Parts: sequence; C-alpha cells; structure tokens
Amino acid sequence: MRVPVVWDRELGGYRIDSRAAEAASELPGLWFSAKEIHALLTMQHLLANLDPGGILSPHIQPLMERLSALLGAASDPTDELRRRVLILGVGKRRTTPAHFEQIGAALLRRKRLLIEYYARSSDEKTEREISPQRLVHYRENWYLDGWCHLRNALRSFSVDSIRHLQPLDRVSFEIQDEHLSAVLDPGYGIFSGAPLQWATLRFTAERARWIAGEHWHRDQRGHFERDGSYLLEIPFTDHRELLMDILKHGRHCEVLRPEALRCVVLEEAQLMIERYEGASTTGSFSEPHGSQNEDVGKKAKP
Repeated sequence: MRVPVVWDRELGGYRIDSRAAEAASELPGLWFSAKEIHALLTMQHLLANLDPGGILSPHIQPLMERLSALLGAASDPTDELRRRVLILGVGKRRTTPAHFEQIGAALLRRKRLLIEYYARSSDEKTEREISPQRLVHYRENWYLDGWCHLRNALRSFSVDSIRHLQPLDRVSFEIQDEHLSAVLDPGYGIFSGAPLQWATLRFTAERARWIAGEHWHRDQRGHFERDGSYLLEIPFTDHRELLMDILKHGRHCEVLRPEALRCVVLEEAQLMIERYEGASTTGSFSEPHGSQNEDVGKKAKP
C-alpha cells in the first residue's frame, strides 16, 4: 500500500515512519457495506431512542461512544455519515418504556414479574404474574414475550402498556426456545396464538413492482401472473395486523383466500363507505406542494 511502516523496539510494535511524513502515502479508507451501515446505524438509533435522559442513559452512553468510534473509522467523519445516511422509524409510540431496566434484569436473572397491564384493545387493566422469556423490537416498539400465569399461556405484552411493575423473587417458568418460536413466531406480525392459516393476496400489476421485492414474512411465497399481477402467500394466526397492511394498499390488493379473511376485509370496506357516505366532496384531490418523492407509484408531471 506504499505506507512507510517501521519496527519500533521501544514500543514493541510497528508504526508509520514519521521521517517519511512528506511522502505521498495514505492508508486506504474504510467503507462499510450496506448491511453493515444499516446494522450500526440501527443500533445507534435504537440506543439513542431507548431511554433518552432516563435511568439507562449511563449504561447506554458507553455503547454509543463505541458505535461512534466504529462508525468514525469509515472514510468520512461520523457526523457526516449520520447526516448522509438517515434511518426513519414509522409507527413508534411516543410513550417511553418506564420499566425497561427492571424487565431486562428480570430476563437475565430469570425472575418473575408482577405487572399491571393496560390492554388497548379492551381498554382494561389487569394484574398479571408473568415469567419473562424475551424482548422483541418490532416496528419501532418493544414487546415482552412471557408466560402469563393468569392466562396460563404464552403472551406478548407491549412494554409501554405496562403501567406498574414489581420484581418478584420467584424463579421464572422456563419455556424452551423451540416451543416459544413455534407458538409466537409462525404467523404474520406481532399477534399469535390462533391456528395457523395461509392468506393469498393478489396485487395489481402497478403495485406488483414494489410488492415483489418486499419482505412480509420469512415463509412467504410469491410469483407473477401472466397479466403482470403478483400473488403473495403469507401465513397468519390473527387477522388484525394483516388487515391493516392489506387496507393500506386500497384497490391494489385483493384477498383471494381464505374466505373468512376476505369477508373481514369486505366488512371493513363497507364500514368505511358508510363513514364517508353523506360527506360532501368539494373539488378534486390535489397533490401537496413541495413533494420531492420521485418513486411513489404514479407518473411524474412534466
């Protein structure tokens, strides 16, 4: 690499020869791969937003410094790299988990927790004793998978919905990793517990150009049809989260199977029509000013 390196007996190692400083030599710059940059910046993003200014800050700061030093080893300064590569999180709830450190301690020490849990779906609070199994970061939010001794079954708890927490000095009920994954992992999204089903979705040729390259589930199957449309097959156990992702594609997505899921989507669409019926429509919808997105699935205006 034409870099003047010499042995330094006093230091007991090699160093760059300072006498050759005037020579035109330079160590090659380091640049991370796309996966490495995403991994490092994601870790930094998670740590920065985990507990800003909270009780975990003293523990997080050394990790942040290590990541900054690692990112700073690239050919561009760390601040410049963060300025040029942006990771956007969508759907993060604003509530900061108040019991994150206690949950982490219970997980590692294999101790149970007594929690007061607020269920948004029913708008109710319940007190539960749980044996924590693992923490999951999913769609910008944290979830605790654990054995619920009230329901006598595995459950996923949204960490920001834990209103009160008390560590217990009782050993956690241990669930084997294989059983944990078999119950909580197969279906689509964060919901689990129901029998596994397969959904077949058909996307229009226009939307297929995006969907064909998207990852919805690790076991998904997909292929193009002759007319350019795209058929996507994904497993699910609970339709709620899948329903939201189907509806966001509007008329570009049709549920072919199973019939029960198709009926749920149809019912939701009819309720939406009823909500909008009677509302006056004054003028046509116009594009917002200042949009710079050149790849939004429609032809750009000249």
